[in-house]
Amino acid sequence: MTTNATMKALGRRLRLAVVGGSYGFIGPVHRVASRIDDRYEIVAGVLSSDAARGAAAAKDIGIDSARAYASVQDMLAAERLRADGAEVVAIMTPNAYHYEACVLSLQAGLHVICDKPLTTNLDDALRLAELVKKSGLVFCLTHNYTGYAMVRQARAMVQAGEIGEIRQIHLNYVQGYFATLVEADSANPGWRFDQMPDWSLVMGDIGTHAHHLGAFVSGLELTSLMADIGPTMEGRAVDDYGGLLLRWSNGARGTMWVTNSAAGSEHGLSFRIYGSKGGLEWHQEYPNELKHRQLNGFEVVQTRRLGGALHPHAEHATRVEIGHPEGYQEAFATLYRDAADAITAHITGVETRALPYEFPTVIDGVKGVKLIASAVQSMKQQAWVNCSL
Repeated sequence: MTTNATMKALGRRLRLAVVGGSYGFIGPVHRVASRIDDRYEIVAGVLSSDAARGAAAAKDIGIDSARAYASVQDMLAAERLRADGAEVVAIMTPNAYHYEACVLSLQAGLHVICDKPLTTNLDDALRLAELVKKSGLVFCLTHNYTGYAMVRQARAMVQAGEIGEIRQIHLNYVQGYFATLVEADSANPGWRFDQMPDWSLVMGDIGTHAHHLGAFVSGLELTSLMADIGPTMEGRAVDDYGGLLLRWSNGARGTMWVTNSAAGSEHGLSFRIYGSKGGLEWHQEYPNELKHRQLNGFEVVQTRRLGGALHPHAEHATRVEIGHPEGYQEAFATLYRDAADAITAHITGVETRALPYEFPTVIDGVKGVKLIASAVQSMKQQAWVNCSL
């Protein structure tokens, strides 16, 4: 069992407030992730924009009715007056509400854990990044796939030069939950179908994940792209497909294929990264395996295990011994644990962690929003677009 750095330093768990996530998919994922490593206690929340629904959800997850609030403003005002008030906010609302909730929380002096994408336009993303910088507070963006042990192993292998100079990066994220015209079958198809200027559903929903995964493992910045994005069926007004050509900061070339309308596909997140000495391949459906292809050697399938076989960051993201697989929920929890370590250090003024932090930050969020804006611009202009910040 690993040491609980938060309990050791503070003698208690971090007090976490949650915004959004009443009864959908992602809310329970966040809440469970916050509890896996026992770093947080959920003490307050705004579970829904519908006050009655939010109060019912708060009761279901054990939040005191007195601390189940109707709005973020109400929550922050009330929690500020409590000696045991919330000190961290986790935001899992629909995309359009991220910016306001983040700004209000930071202005109230609370650390923030926010779902991706960061915002729905680049100006807001840049303003938010500046606010985080001025506040000095911890901000974690939940690009959760970077919490997998074998993804962190791949990053460490690249950093160690084990596949040489990066030459190609190929990214896929292929889903099928919009393979039918779901928006025509429902009076309320969901917030993902809300129309916003200069926005792309598929790039915001999964393209940002694929981009961040490639940047995280390779250590490179995306500098330019050529995008073909749009709908794949008659009657759909939003993008459900993206095919991109990519160029990276060291001159490496690559591709991205993202879609949520591939009939029969379940998830399909993967990367293939090739260097001068070999390549790495990882598929999220088989998260405990990393393929290492060598220029003058055999293909090696590395597995997640403890005991010195992995690079330190991958060991850090591994909780159980060999033979016991870990998956999506544990990867999500790794980001919550890493953020907790940073928040604890901020509160105490003492940094006890030896490994550098690798959780995604507000800057990673800005880069994701820039990716979306650049893909939309490229499609309009039918041209290569510079997407450097």
